[in-house]
Amino acid sequence: MKHNRKISVIGLGYVGLPVAVAFAKQDRVIGFDIETQRIVELNEGYDRTNEVVTKELQGGNIQFTNDPSYLRDADFHIIAVPTPVDENKQPNLLPVLKASKTLGSQLKLGDIVVYESTVYPGATEEVCVPVLERYSGLCCGVDFSIGYSPERINPGDKAHNFTNVIKVVSGLNKQTLDIVASVYKSVVTAGVHCAPSIKIAEAAKVIENTQRDVNIALMNELAMIFNRMDIDTSDVLAAAGTKWNFLPFTPGLVGGHCIGVDPYYLSHKAEQLGYTPQIIPAARHINEGMGEFIAHHVLELLKKNGYLIQESIVTILGISFKENVPDLRNTRILDIVQALQQHNVTVQIHDPLVDVQEVMRDYAISLNSKQSLQKAQCVVLAVPHQSFVQAGWTWLQSLLEQGTGIVIDVKDVLPRENVPEKITLWRL
Repeated sequence: MKHNRKISVIGLGYVGLPVAVAFAKQDRVIGFDIETQRIVELNEGYDRTNEVVTKELQGGNIQFTNDPSYLRDADFHIIAVPTPVDENKQPNLLPVLKASKTLGSQLKLGDIVVYESTVYPGATEEVCVPVLERYSGLCCGVDFSIGYSPERINPGDKAHNFTNVIKVVSGLNKQTLDIVASVYKSVVTAGVHCAPSIKIAEAAKVIENTQRDVNIALMNELAMIFNRMDIDTSDVLAAAGTKWNFLPFTPGLVGGHCIGVDPYYLSHKAEQLGYTPQIIPAARHINEGMGEFIAHHVLELLKKNGYLIQESIVTILGISFKENVPDLRNTRILDIVQALQQHNVTVQIHDPLVDVQEVMRDYAISLNSKQSLQKAQCVVLAVPHQSFVQAGWTWLQSLLEQGTGIVIDVKDVLPRENVPEKITLWRL
């Protein structure tokens, strides 16, 4: 189904780029990002997030630019910039407000602005609209309109993508909603779900990830309990999972820019309204502490196996926030690293997917190449990138001194029946 709108996408990261590529299969799209290097790379057909292949970028139907004046060529603008939290775990709306300011200065009569960035319920209308109005000199609901359509991009997931996952859409009024729904329907083959209001669509987004956070926190708490009982969590979950209504969640590190962030947005708004959440912060507390819990077990196992802590080397495989992506945002692997270094353990990290310079710039950590890894007493398979899993036990054993030592399989991806004799295995 064709629409007659000219699309711009503001923010060309994990969310915005796939959106721009999908719409560009129909008509020319303006792809805007403030990062000059990102624009250079995209014009050369390179996507550092690995979400979009070169062929899709070189179709020539996207005008990649960091010049805001190009936004005037569009009349349907999609804002897809990050919405992180600050060091106090409070929502940091600065990126979305800056994007609103940039777009506001180019906004025209009849334009529609749709936010895909995760925000707390009410933020689009209460916080973003005033910025659009101020910098455009236009009146929302009279001169231009707005909508909200929460992103559902799952980095590294090739099965669930922008076009084959149902899209929640909302609009300021029925007329806007009809246009927003029509535009997204033209590319989202799975169809759209029309939420009754912008605030409901915003709320739906934050609870999708809050629900996952709470469920994973329960699994992490169970893992800590079962560890004290000396029983294997995976075996317990496999047994319980035979019941038809048992939910298939597993323990693990919860990082990234969705599950590890969105609950703070909901809690923030709840507290503004005078309600202090109980379950949501408790889940966050458990999940934030899992890196330290894993590090504690590394130290315990080193002692138990007769190694001197201060003379031990621990190799950590993976530093991105999840498998098969190069994204470092809110990675919890750092918690393991810092906890081990506090006990004077020598830590070396290898990750073939991330940008070595970015890790040094943001975290002052020097990564090791595969060849430069020293033989270690313990290997932590922290992020199960496909290449690590495929290399399997033979490679992991080769990373240990004399093929003997400890392997921590954080996400339980290695076949237990093939554990080499000289290896002590521990997993969440």
